[in-house]
Amino acid sequence: MRQFVLSLVLTLAATAVAALEIEDRTLFGPADATRRLRILSTTDTAIFAPRIESYLATVPGVSIDYIVASSADVMAEMTGGQAAYDLVISSAMDLQTKLANDGHVQRHSSEVTRDLPAWAKWNDMVFAFTQEPAAIVVSDAAFAAEGIPRSRQGLIDVLRRNPERFRGKVGTYDVRVSGLGYLFATQESRVSETYWRLTEVMGGLGARLYCCTSEMIDAVSSGDLYVAYNVLGSYALQRQDVSGISIILPSDFTTIMLRTVVIPVEAPEPELAGDFVDHILAQAFGRDPALSVDRWLSNSEMALSRINLGPGLLVYLDQLKRAAFENEWRNAILRE
Repeated sequence: MRQFVLSLVLTLAATAVAALEIEDRTLFGPADATRRLRILSTTDTAIFAPRIESYLATVPGVSIDYIVASSADVMAEMTGGQAAYDLVISSAMDLQTKLANDGHVQRHSSEVTRDLPAWAKWNDMVFAFTQEPAAIVVSDAAFAAEGIPRSRQGLIDVLRRNPERFRGKVGTYDVRVSGLGYLFATQESRVSETYWRLTEVMGGLGARLYCCTSEMIDAVSSGDLYVAYNVLGSYALQRQDVSGISIILPSDFTTIMLRTVVIPVEAPEPELAGDFVDHILAQAFGRDPALSVDRWLSNSEMALSRINLGPGLLVYLDQLKRAAFENEWRNAILRE
């Protein structure tokens, strides 16, 4: 089967789809394919493309419409939109779990899913296919005098001693708009109070807030930022060719996120969706280097704090708890 990738800049006909703020959209495979999978995802196209292409090589007559949006927009689309998707892929484990818990996701069971470790699946609805650390990306030049810090406390110490150097040069997620940023922040705050001390220090330096990992890494590589806190380690690894930046996995503990996939209840192609899920799960956890950082983590002596799938992720999605957390976060980082 002749494979090709066509980048699309589309004016969408359906009103519901038009309301979705699409960051990127790509059609993989033949435009005249008899069957088509529609995937709504938070993962950048370039990062996920190898897995799509390896799947299409096994299934003639299939194409994949791959749509990228923010985790918050993905959640809104799945709970309030009218468009039908076959698969939803997201780094926001809590939001994926909520979709499943609230009845928006169908079950899928196969020989592949049964072989997954218990921590990589929940209720045969949410399936993890990567382990990815929250990392700190820093400018080597900005830390030349003190050396690259290896822990959160080490970073706090350098920032406190050099406020003028780092003022306006520290970036992190805006947890009000980034589902992944909110997940990292809430989970980290449960593990250690160091999170709040560091957040207050960043707030005192006029921390700049971002929606996405890629934007933060770009800012560090350009010199616009000196520190990008809690970025996705997998994305950072893709940028190792950029000179002058270092990737830190904090030695005190490194938060590990699981990127997950679900099949919506109204998927037009549920059997094909299940086949695609099995394909990427069969490649998961180090067998395909496109997204996995398992080999990186296996050599680490640091404490790894994996975020667990399950109803515990719903705690901070409670409206009152979320409001309380965001209020404390605003006080710390925005000084409101």
